[in-house]
Amino acid sequence: MSSRQDRAHLVRVAALFGGALILFFVARAVLVPKDFGIYGHYRAGALADARARPIAYAGQAACVECHGDVGDLRKTSSHAHVACESCHGPLATHASGDDATRPGRPNGRTTCMRCHLASLSKPAKFPQIVLKDHADDGPCIACHQPHAPKL
Repeated sequence: MSSRQDRAHLVRVAALFGGALILFFVARAVLVPKDFGIYGHYRAGALADARARPIAYAGQAACVECHGDVGDLRKTSSHAHVACESCHGPLATHASGDDATRPGRPNGRTTCMRCHLASLSKPAKFPQIVLKDHADDGPCIACHQPHAPKL
């Protein structure tokens, strides 16, 4: 190959690279929102978007305000630091009084297994069960009170 052909190949590769670079910057200018990067690696408008969403979770204090007996029972249990809505789901409309329906009772079998199914990734001291060895067919609440599981 002559140096003339080599130069032609290099020019084509450089032109391809330059075209790809220009295409990248054009796509970036079109696709990246204008307010991206104002607050670091975030879109500033995301804050307003989050504020506009309705509140879904009421928080622990709202639950205990009406269900003090359950709150007192949970204080002494291993579930004391588990938020009510972790098992019962988002209940802001229930807590505010905007929703007259009672929230459903969670399926203990699937809800409890979300945390307590045996896994090597969990700490050894964390209560874990192998379902077929522990209680293969019955619901967890047949033996355990969910708000104070050791009872």
